Amino acid sequence: MKVTNFFAGLGAGLIAGAVTAVLSTPKSGEELRTSIKSSGSEWKESMNELKARINELKESINHLTEESKTQVPEAVDGLKASLQSWQEGTAPAKEHLQLEIKAIQNSIEQLQAAISKDKDAEEKKKDKPTKIDPKKAENKDDSETA
Repeated sequence: MKVTNFFAGLGAGLIAGAVTAVLSTPKSGEELRTSIKSSGSEWKESMNELKARINELKESINHLTEESKTQVPEAVDGLKASLQSWQEGTAPAKEHLQLEIKAIQNSIEQLQAAISKDKDAEEKKKDKPTKIDPKKAENKDDSETA
């Protein structure tokens, strides 16, 4: 709904209401004419004030529109520049963190390999029968009997 249509309807309704109110009052012809003239001049003043306010509103909207056309792109450009400088500032830290992550991953892989070698070695020791040195066995037997 357009604003002009709204105000045109509002004005027509006000005029119709005023005419109905004036004509429905019991007055003499002279009083009625005087009343209509004064009401008409009051309505003209009211309509002129309404037009002035509408024009002020239009001017304000136009001013805000023009202002936003310049300020919004400037703000967007400023945000883009800030984002780019932030990305450039954090790039070395990002690269450093990536290198640290790779080093940690390599260390974990080396630890896993060492752990699996140790487990394999322990399993081989458990699977091999232990060789008994006869001299040590004799010493054990002598010490047990003594």
